[in-house]
Amino acid sequence: MPPVARTILLLTLSNVFMTFAWYAHLKHLNHRPWIIAALASWGIALFEYLLQVPANRVGYTVLTLPQLKILQEVIALSVFVPFMLFYMRQPLKLDYLWASLCMLGAVYFIFRE
Repeated sequence: MPPVARTILLLTLSNVFMTFAWYAHLKHLNHRPWIIAALASWGIALFEYLLQVPANRVGYTVLTLPQLKILQEVIALSVFVPFMLFYMRQPLKLDYLWASLCMLGAVYFIFRE
């Protein structure tokens, strides 16, 4: 598998764990003390880092650091929006489209030669 494809796959999986670590406690542990939510999130985040660190190492062999960061941000939003809609049951707003277009602009400017 090419390094960029491997990076995208690993970052996508990493971001699934990251999104759950950062936000799922709002749905399931909001009645518990914050320290419980933090420890549960920390446990989930371990799996995120087990995927994110290799993704960044592989990606950095063919991408610049700014390209790697923008790629990660686009993937993070691509994972977050379905999580927000289907898991957290939040409404979709037209503003998300505008934000996505801004991210596409960031991708264009960071990847252009």
